Amino acid sequence: MAETKKYITAEELKKHNKREDLWISVQGKVYNVTDWIKRHPGGDIPILNLAGQEATDAFIAFHPGTAWKHLDQFFTGYYLEDYEVSEVSRDYRKLCVEFAKVGLFEKKGHGVMYSFCFIAFLLFLTFYGVLFSNSFLIHMLSGALLGLSWMQISYLGHDSGHYLIMTTRGFNKMVQIMSGNCLTGISIAWWKWTHNAHHVACNSLDYDPDLQHLPVFAVSSSLFKSLQSTFYGRELTFDSLAKFFVSYQHFTFYPIVCVSRVNLFVQTLLLLFSKRRVPDRFFNILGILVFWTWFPLLVSALPNWTERVLFVLTSFAVTGIQHVQFCLNHFAAEVYVGQPKGNDWFEKQTAGTIDIDCSPQMDWFFGGLQFQLEHHLFPRLPRSQLRNISPIVQELCKKHNLPYKSLSFFEANRWTIRTLRTAAMQARGLLWEAVNTHG
Repeated sequence: MAETKKYITAEELKKHNKREDLWISVQGKVYNVTDWIKRHPGGDIPILNLAGQEATDAFIAFHPGTAWKHLDQFFTGYYLEDYEVSEVSRDYRKLCVEFAKVGLFEKKGHGVMYSFCFIAFLLFLTFYGVLFSNSFLIHMLSGALLGLSWMQISYLGHDSGHYLIMTTRGFNKMVQIMSGNCLTGISIAWWKWTHNAHHVACNSLDYDPDLQHLPVFAVSSSLFKSLQSTFYGRELTFDSLAKFFVSYQHFTFYPIVCVSRVNLFVQTLLLLFSKRRVPDRFFNILGILVFWTWFPLLVSALPNWTERVLFVLTSFAVTGIQHVQFCLNHFAAEVYVGQPKGNDWFEKQTAGTIDIDCSPQMDWFFGGLQFQLEHHLFPRLPRSQLRNISPIVQELCKKHNLPYKSLSFFEANRWTIRTLRTAAMQARGLLWEAVNTHG
């Protein structure tokens, strides 16, 4: 005799949305992942952000087919009573299956090897220019090449964080530590912590850390309400200092981004020496020590302090182009306040991303992230495949009347500055109101 299925409603599922009592639904089956979040390779934040919800599309996006077999151990015995699949989700899941069948997730091409060779070449030129030339211009060019190499290294680290670029997980982790920690001074642990949260909560002002830049930047007046950051566990205070900075953010954006790498160094150290559980903390710290050994030694090889300061600023400014790109992909897109929902995954990704239109010859410069929507929908897809699937994604967006925003690099900058200026004018009004009130 067949066993009768047990059901719970979506409202009942919502009650299990805390760290100590955490359930999710995948394809209508309800799983208790309370203990699993402590061991989840992607960290606890992505699961916590979707706690008590139907999370099928997010699960499909981030996990290979081999992950499905591990779900059974968490099955509660319950099914979601009012489980429904929207037309856009149905089409999205169908695409994922089709891409998997033709092996797109495994077809990485030769991009990884090319990246390794290009990075090695850039670093060789950097060290050669610093150590074997007395020319000021060559030294500054070497700083620019170092910044360019950091950009390429970051793309490689980004790839390795989303899918295996090496033959085994061990080699993949080694590349992550070497590319992120040893060569750039930015911890792969910090990147995973923030980046996975960003993907799940794309453009949520209180859940997505990539939009939480107060007191320096605010992309929306909603941030003037001093929202509570669920990611950092603190208030994003919009005080008089934040009002002042934000009031001029459309002017300060590029200068600040030129040195924003300093903030990434600080964020790395704050995480690695915090009480938070950090996977492979020892190797992450060791990698950071490697960076802070070779980088100061390289800079000290320059003949005087003027050149040393300018070399560092040049390298930071060049890699700042990459930080600008990250902002272009999201700052001018739609934002919202609140927890991400598992049942509108596709819609939230289309609303919160902006692609950068460029020729295939410039793909190396943008690292595949010019196809931001495609990457957000299929984060495990190798960057070499993103241009190939772009027309398919555009057709799906058109079919379901969803936005597909693709702008030139120049136009995306205009949109971003316009967004920052709009918020700046609103903040400036509040600033002058406070000045007039308090004298």
